[in-house]
Amino acid sequence: MDEQNSSQLARAEGATDSHMTDPIAISALQHWSYCPRQAALIHLDGVWSDNPFTMRGNILHERADQPGSDLRGDIRVERALPLFSRRLNLSGRADAVEFHPDGRVVPVEYKSGRRKARAADDLQLCAQALCLEEMLGRPVPEGAIFHAPDRRRRTVVFTAALRATMERTLAEIAAMLVSRTLPPPVHDARCRDCSLLRLCLPELAAQPADPFTPAQEAACASF
Repeated sequence: MDEQNSSQLARAEGATDSHMTDPIAISALQHWSYCPRQAALIHLDGVWSDNPFTMRGNILHERADQPGSDLRGDIRVERALPLFSRRLNLSGRADAVEFHPDGRVVPVEYKSGRRKARAADDLQLCAQALCLEEMLGRPVPEGAIFHAPDRRRRTVVFTAALRATMERTLAEIAAMLVSRTLPPPVHDARCRDCSLLRLCLPELAAQPADPFTPAQEAACASF
């Protein structure tokens, strides 16, 4: 991690120690990577709305969200496994975690869509791995993401670069939560698929400023 990223993470961790008690949800990494404003609306303002994309994901997760244990040959699979990291102030749960007889631990995430250009899904899975490493005291070098449309799983290697990006993203989320600042709308192609489109009102960002109109942030923060 470079000096700038280390400094940013240290500031966020200091803010977390003094102002934050609740852990950050692992899912916030995926939301922030997709759109910082979406992450803030969900994790700061408590806003949520479903659309066909999120409903499809809910259906896919119906089984994964039920805690339980299975044996697949000699591999033990734990579903909906609670995760936490005190160091990172993270919590959440893994869709599934495989415990192999050779000692390998492999987190598996289920996604209803195909692989995205952004690394949002990989960051979320990497956060799960770091939680598992802290909880179990053993390395978790790779995980897997199952993409339902392709009916295939792809391996995600938790490289030093991916881990650094994950911690940098987490620092940005922590800073947002401490400052309670709602990022501006992006108003681009991401908005079309976002379930919070009608609550975010990204088109307001494209309108000329009006001194008699309340700030755009207030329009969303009230939900």
